[in-house]
Amino acid sequence: MSAAFKGERREPPPESAGTEKGRVIGGAELALLVLVLLSLLLPNYVIRTGSYGLKVLVWAIAMAVTAVFAWRLLPASRIREWMRETWWFVRIIFPLLLLGVFLVGVIGALLPEDWIRAWLGGDGLVAAFLATLIGAVSYFATMTEAPFVDTLMNLGMGDGPALALLLTGPGLSLPNWLAISRVFGLKKALVYVPTIVVLGTLVGWFFGNFIL
Repeated sequence: MSAAFKGERREPPPESAGTEKGRVIGGAELALLVLVLLSLLLPNYVIRTGSYGLKVLVWAIAMAVTAVFAWRLLPASRIREWMRETWWFVRIIFPLLLLGVFLVGVIGALLPEDWIRAWLGGDGLVAAFLATLIGAVSYFATMTEAPFVDTLMNLGMGDGPALALLLTGPGLSLPNWLAISRVFGLKKALVYVPTIVVLGTLVGWFFGNFIL
């Protein structure tokens, strides 16, 4: 990316309200990000056994603390900006997430084993490339991607293509394309996406043939 855009003029980002000069993010916003992260992690780490309702309760308490913190320490305009961006991502990503999970289930159950062996079997460059493309266009949560790849390997997918899919899945997806083009611009998205696809293909092919 640096080589592709080394001649691009870079302008300093505008200073955000509540952010001290020279700092990337303000202390209040950093604390808010930590609280949001904790609200996602605590339900699974605090409640390891028991009903799912207990996890929902822990999540609700953590989110309530986060909401009170944001309301007390952040300006209203900043909160509205965060909520506007959050709603934009929900509208774009949620339908794709539902479609992606549905397609993963259908593919895993109905895709003929002969097809998997023919297109994704072995450790060839074409198989790694196709696996990378699957990862590049599919929206995989981690808990969805690992069982999906395991299902494909049981159907005959090679080790190299499996690694390529696991590497590409977290870094690329259709919602990811949209986010990158929205934040960084279409030109950078058109450079980033093919770069990840090429690197994922080469790494999967190399490890499948020489390491795994």
